[in-house]
Amino acid sequence: MSLIPSPVRRGVEALLAPIVDRLIALDISPNAITTVGTGLLVLAGVAFGAGWIRTGGALLLASGGFDMLDGRVARGAGGTTKFGAFYDSTLDRVGEWVLFTGILVYFVTGGVPPEWRIPGVVLAVSALACGLIVSYARARAEGLGLECKVGIAQRAERIVGIGAPSLLFGAGPDGMLLFIIVGVLAAIALITVFQRIAHVYHATRATPRTTQARRVPTDFAPYLGKGPNGE
Repeated sequence: MSLIPSPVRRGVEALLAPIVDRLIALDISPNAITTVGTGLLVLAGVAFGAGWIRTGGALLLASGGFDMLDGRVARGAGGTTKFGAFYDSTLDRVGEWVLFTGILVYFVTGGVPPEWRIPGVVLAVSALACGLIVSYARARAEGLGLECKVGIAQRAERIVGIGAPSLLFGAGPDGMLLFIIVGVLAAIALITVFQRIAHVYHATRATPRTTQARRVPTDFAPYLGKGPNGE
């Protein structure tokens, strides 16, 4: 289940297809696309921190476009690599850190009324932390050989959830629109964490348990795992 409807996702895929083909024809490296996308995300964080909310929203959405392109270009060109996957995932986390740090700075430096500054900091940190845990949960599951793309607040939802309202409406009166958006994102990211935990739990429950190793007789245990010198 996702907050972005499937028809919208398919429409975006169709729009991106000719761009992907063009980038492949130009032999553009997927890692270069990842780098540019992260640069835009970092600039978005700086813009939010400076109070340029609409600019930050536009840069955030632009970075999301690049984020959708790099993997597709890599797969289309048959050039997916382990380093590329690692590089993309790592830079995504760096970009999110800068983004939410910028939002936190905006809250602290007068973006919201004084009585809402500490709650704003808590929400920004919570949204960042929950987003990182969402990504970690997928990576850890895939490390165990399980697919884990479930959840209502994946990366695309988080980018659109902040970027689109910020571009259209700014931070809102006294910054409270941005405050509410960050709070909602923190909540749905937390829900996604539990969704992924439940998904992996059920997936592993369906997998037969490995047979326990037969107990070694006590008399032989001292001799196992030791070299000629008894080490």
